Amino acid sequence: MSAKSAAIVALCDMEPGQEADFFALLVAKETATTRDGKPYHKVSFRDSRREVSFPVWQDSAWAAECRDRWTPGVFYKLRAQYRETNFGPQLEIRRIREVVDADAADGFDPGMCLSSSRFNPAEMYAELSAIAQKEIRRPDLRGLVEAILVRHREALLRMPAARRHHHAYAAGLVEHTLSVTRTCLYLADKYAEYYRDLEPPLDRDLVVAGAILHDIGKLLELQQQPTATLYTPAGELVGHVLLGRDMVREAARDHPVDCDTLLRLEHVIISHQRLPEWGAPKPPMTPEALLVHYADDLDAKFNMFYTILRDDGADGPFTSNQNVLRQKVYRGQRSD
Repeated sequence: MSAKSAAIVALCDMEPGQEADFFALLVAKETATTRDGKPYHKVSFRDSRREVSFPVWQDSAWAAECRDRWTPGVFYKLRAQYRETNFGPQLEIRRIREVVDADAADGFDPGMCLSSSRFNPAEMYAELSAIAQKEIRRPDLRGLVEAILVRHREALLRMPAARRHHHAYAAGLVEHTLSVTRTCLYLADKYAEYYRDLEPPLDRDLVVAGAILHDIGKLLELQQQPTATLYTPAGELVGHVLLGRDMVREAARDHPVDCDTLLRLEHVIISHQRLPEWGAPKPPMTPEALLVHYADDLDAKFNMFYTILRDDGADGPFTSNQNVLRQKVYRGQRSD
């Protein structure tokens, strides 16, 4: 990289057509072939808020270096032009090299290329714990939930909620769980008041406990690595729904609750995805499970909409459909 490098910018802050120097993590490199038999490498570079995937064609000036030297999991300093295309964001690379120690003087920090929650993880965990202590009134159920939170505190502070689709960044799981729990508190109070004659009455404690624990199995389903979040063998073979049920069962041996409450809590966990193709062996069959499912689904979908509207650079009133939902989102007319 030339000594006359431009000021360092963030990849996520680059505008279409802008050329700049920036740091990025190479998160993927795949060998592929077009339908016409033309070989290429598909590479993906990322910083904390933007990932750009694009082809490096065999006749490109970078083809040999990409094939022989570019390594996923390695940080690079690039000079490139950022472009928005019909196929998504692209980089036109001018220069590239691996990051060196001296780049710290220009602000390089490995954390700058890792996506993380906008909110403080310790504060979110503290609020989630406070909700469990205050809002779950039955001592046995409260003790079970608190024991699970305490045991897994460190993992909750860093774990994403998913590989790609929603809250897919460090501390995304505790962010998502707290948001779902807040919504469930509101819904439980609303419907308990609205349906006073419901028999049996809506179990507010169970709604809150289920909201806090609905995704706890993701701590065993997922593993974080610098390049990506991957599934563990248990995650691939079993999935977070049943892993979470098993974690609750295990904790209940030392923090027992009555059999019916444990059964209902397990049902909230195994049904919160609702559909078999989403990993749920059963749909919600209790009012408590129904509330947790829709609070969870709404929070996940809203996070996807937020990310699409934040990151999409397409012109016009609609975003591109090149996103996790594979659909356009209407943002309205942009004023000049």
